[in-house]
Amino acid sequence: MYKQIAANKRNTIIIMSLFVVIIAAIGCAFAYAFNDWAITIYVLVVASIYALIQYFLATKLAVAMTGAKEIEKRDNPRLYRVVENLAITAGLPMPKVYIIDDPAPNAFATGRDPEHAVVAATTGLIDIMDDNELTAVMAHEMSHVKNYDIRVSMIVFGLVCLIGFISDLGFRMLYYGNRRSSSDEDRSPVGFIIILVTSILAPLVAALAQMAISREREYLADISAVKLTRFPEGMISALKKLDEQGQPMKRQNSAAAQMYINNPMKKGVISKLFSTHPPIEDRIERLENAKTSF
Repeated sequence: MYKQIAANKRNTIIIMSLFVVIIAAIGCAFAYAFNDWAITIYVLVVASIYALIQYFLATKLAVAMTGAKEIEKRDNPRLYRVVENLAITAGLPMPKVYIIDDPAPNAFATGRDPEHAVVAATTGLIDIMDDNELTAVMAHEMSHVKNYDIRVSMIVFGLVCLIGFISDLGFRMLYYGNRRSSSDEDRSPVGFIIILVTSILAPLVAALAQMAISREREYLADISAVKLTRFPEGMISALKKLDEQGQPMKRQNSAAAQMYINNPMKKGVISKLFSTHPPIEDRIERLENAKTSF
């Protein structure tokens, strides 16, 4: 189990490093095309400022996108007490607890650190899960908090958006640069080709890296949840219910999909191919194989 946790964390660091390489590559492509290497510095500075803004605003944005409403203990004692007990067991500050009015069973965690964490569950999840299963699901979300997955997800989300913005900027620079060039000597065909290729490939690579990170963190949260509850059957049973009774959520947003324990988007060939979540059967299999180590 501990080897798997270490491997998942190591893989996340490697993939996160890829984002830095992508942004630097885009900056170098722009710099080469326009023969101004200061552009690379500008790109990195803008990326840093954007990431900082995203770091402080992402939680409010995520909650707004999901339609979640904050609750107190009196509003739903069962859910609140489960989260409260898990926070004590895990040695974490009590996060804010939210409920989403949606029949689709699902849950998520977000925030920049454990002191500013948010956990949420849908009404559908609360209704279908027994106490052990609800505890397992919320332990999964609290594990995201404890493992700082919430911070990783926020940073990755911000970087993916940033790479998309820079790539779009590259297309615009390419278009207007060609229109304003007065002679063939002013143009840099090789540079513009590099911008074109980079602007097309960078968002695709970033999306694939986002999926890889999210999948690794889901596996890790499953294992960490069992470590927290000491009851693998609860997590396995909860995942089976999510698989059997899962459905698309009413308010769907692909940008927020990675936060949830189960894919909230409408199922289809394309959504499966580019899903930020590993197949539930694979998650169950990993837990079954790891039972002896708990």
